[in-house]
Amino acid sequence: MTRSVVLLVPGQGAQHPGMAVDLYHTHDGFRAAVDEVFALWGGEGARIRADWLGTDPEIDLDDLRRSQPLLFALGYALATALRGEGIEPVALAGHSVGEVVAAVVAGVFRLHDAAEVLAERVAQLADGPPGGMLAVAASVAEVIPYLDAEVHVGAVNAARQIMLAGPSGPLANTARRLRAAEITVRPVRTRNPFHSPVLEPYADRALPTLRRLPLAPPKVPVYSGYTGKLLTAAEATDPAFWAAQPARPVYFAGALTAAAESGRHLFVETGPGQSLTALARRHPAVTATGSRVLALLPPRAGGDAAKFTSTVAEIFATTTPTSEALLP
Repeated sequence: MTRSVVLLVPGQGAQHPGMAVDLYHTHDGFRAAVDEVFALWGGEGARIRADWLGTDPEIDLDDLRRSQPLLFALGYALATALRGEGIEPVALAGHSVGEVVAAVVAGVFRLHDAAEVLAERVAQLADGPPGGMLAVAASVAEVIPYLDAEVHVGAVNAARQIMLAGPSGPLANTARRLRAAEITVRPVRTRNPFHSPVLEPYADRALPTLRRLPLAPPKVPVYSGYTGKLLTAAEATDPAFWAAQPARPVYFAGALTAAAESGRHLFVETGPGQSLTALARRHPAVTATGSRVLALLPPRAGGDAAKFTSTVAEIFATTTPTSEALLP
């Protein structure tokens, strides 16, 4: 018998104050893995940790200088803590920066290389235009008539759950049009137009660093949010594939479909909040296979350690025959 566990790693917008702080103070393995990542960033890592754990942060959590490094560190540390419990994933799927975490867990990046790329990415994108993202309860076809010229579809998370991205002014105009049409719109917690073409010249600055790094084919299957398919060896080892990600749309719905159609699994959200848990539980392909979905952390701060412990116990209680385990 084997636990056919697929990790779902969230990205920008999943962050919230106090996320995983309780777990950091109570779980030795998780704390060690988080500190390992912070140490790679030197003094900046220490400042990130202080802002995360403190009550009066120097830089707000929704600033990409805090959200992106913390989402990376927590996603990696949670996957490491699960492995410390004896739970090895058979596959991974990441959303936005969560795909970088998935790539580290799968062996595409060495941890210190991914941390270097992320630190540079944060600095490069910080020079980009201000903007944001909107979560919209509609299909791509439904929102197209309301888009401003500079606003693009940044993510397709479900058939009628997408994200729009763009500079602040045009995005606000689009939001007004959508609300006037009685389409539900909610701002995503970001101050940058992630997954918008406007970031292309800033994202391309990562290419020199990525070209000198040793990228490897994944040792564990990764379902890419950027293709909606299984990540190939050619894609995994292509510096341009990783450099372009901040400016490319995410097709997480497709990644979930591909992962779910490979068999009956236990999907486990490996990051703060439960946004991917909610998506997976409603996904037709996930429900059709009888797969289950769990979250490692609660939707809000507090009770992190208890939730992690109970979810690990539930993972061990949920087993599938080896013949049903996911194969690439």
